[in-house]
Amino acid sequence: MSYATQVLDLAKSVISRQEHQVRQAARLIVTSLRGGGVVNAFGSGHSEAIAMEIAGRAGGLVPSNRLSLRDLVLYGGQPVSVLTSELERDPKAAQQIYDLAPVEPQDVFVLISSSGVNGTVVELARIVKERGHTLIALTSVEHSGAMPSRHPSGRKLLDLADVVLDNGSPYGDAILELPGGGTYGAVSTVTSALLAQMVVTTAVEELVALGETPPVYLSVNVTGGDEHNKALESRYAGRIRRGA
Repeated sequence: MSYATQVLDLAKSVISRQEHQVRQAARLIVTSLRGGGVVNAFGSGHSEAIAMEIAGRAGGLVPSNRLSLRDLVLYGGQPVSVLTSELERDPKAAQQIYDLAPVEPQDVFVLISSSGVNGTVVELARIVKERGHTLIALTSVEHSGAMPSRHPSGRKLLDLADVVLDNGSPYGDAILELPGGGTYGAVSTVTSALLAQMVVTTAVEELVALGETPPVYLSVNVTGGDEHNKALESRYAGRIRRGA
């Protein structure tokens, strides 16, 4: 139970330390949505799971897109062979991912990377800011601070963001110590998913407070879910996509 105890302690710490940043991020999302924008979420590796928490999720916001490295194949016509373990370190992939997405100027971006140093996510952050979008970063400040950037500029994801959400995970991600050295038991997915849901739910609460009906997905596994979701998705035709 040591892992569960430590994760719960870390989650409580993240909640208390990130409350202000969560509200800031939620307000940026609300501003984008009220201006006709959508939320574009990107993560590679395990961070893609967090992008899935933000985009196309039951109980989450309909005006949302999940961008991924697979977009190069799904929408860009490239062969599956480009999807190597090294691709997330290639800055050149970022421009293609951005260009393939149905992006509008009023869109907000949430980029997720616990290390925050790989070439694709840093370059995508640079492009996002160059194009005038608002950028929310979800990362580990400790891990990112201990790593050199893999982007030619030397910059990291947190250097480019308007708001930084710190998932609190330690350098190397794992929190339990092995007797002979090293660690095991990763935590960044748990705390990042918590932060992602905190941001989304806070944005929904703020929309309600403004007297608006938030465009929120129902589960497709409840009666009427498909009809509800399709009706909302039709409002954003050409602005959102639901690929693999």
